[in-house]
Amino acid sequence: MAISRIIAVPLAAAVLVGAGACSDEPGEGTSTAGATATGAAPASLPPVEQNVETGYTATSARVVGDTGLVRYDVEVPQVEGGDPAVAAEFNESMRAALQDQIDGSAGESFTLDGLNDSQVAHIGSRVLAGLLVTSWNADPPGAHPTPLVATVVVDTDNGQPITLNTLFPDLQAGLDRLSEESALLLPGTAAGPDFERSGIEPTHENFANWLATPDGMEVHFSDYQVGPHAIGLVQVTVPWDRLRGVMAPAMVDVVSS
Repeated sequence: MAISRIIAVPLAAAVLVGAGACSDEPGEGTSTAGATATGAAPASLPPVEQNVETGYTATSARVVGDTGLVRYDVEVPQVEGGDPAVAAEFNESMRAALQDQIDGSAGESFTLDGLNDSQVAHIGSRVLAGLLVTSWNADPPGAHPTPLVATVVVDTDNGQPITLNTLFPDLQAGLDRLSEESALLLPGTAAGPDFERSGIEPTHENFANWLATPDGMEVHFSDYQVGPHAIGLVQVTVPWDRLRGVMAPAMVDVVSS
C-alpha cells in the first residue's frame, strides 16, 4: 500500500543497525529497553541504485525488535541524499509499512523476517518507489511462512505520498480500468488463465500495493490473492498509456519519470 501516514517503528521495541539507518534516529546502533537482536543478518537487499540527477541513493536500515508477541528482523528500503524532507517522508513511510505489518495480527504471536524482494524499486526524476516484502510465520511455526507485501510511492516534487486517490480523480473509474487490464495480463503470469477472479475485483484493497516505474503501474498481488500459495507472489505491469484516460493529467509525467 502507498502509505499516507507516518508511524515510526517504536524504538522501545526496536534497534536500527547499519549505515542505512538515519543518523539522527535516537538509539541508532544501540540496544534499547525491550529490544533483542539476533546473531544472523537478514537477507541483503539488491544492489544499490543511484540517480545522479536527483541525488538520491538507495540504501537500507535493519530493524530488529521484539514486542513480546512479535519478533522481527527486517531490512527496510531507505534512501539517502536528495531533498532531506522528501527522503525523510519516503524513509518514514517505509518504516510505517513495516509497523503496519507488525501491528497487523493483534493478539497473535509471530515472527517477521526480511526477504530479498524488498528494494528501493525505482528512483525517478520525480518519484521514489519502494517495495517491502517480509516473511510472516506463526510462533510456534505453522504449515508454511506467508509473504506480506507493502509499497510506498512518493512524489519528489512535493514530498507527498502518491495514493490511488491521488492518481485517479475518479477512484472507481481507475479501479475499474486496473481490473480490466489485470484480467488481460494475469493469464501470462504464474496465475495462468484460471486466476482467482475475486482478487482483481475493482476495490481499493485489491490494488493497494503498486509501484511507479517508467514502463507502467506495477501492481503487486498478495499471497493467495490471484492464485494458490504455491505459485508465489504475482505482479503485473499496466502500461501508463492504458491508464491515461483515468489518471490525473498532472500525475502522468510524475509517475512515469
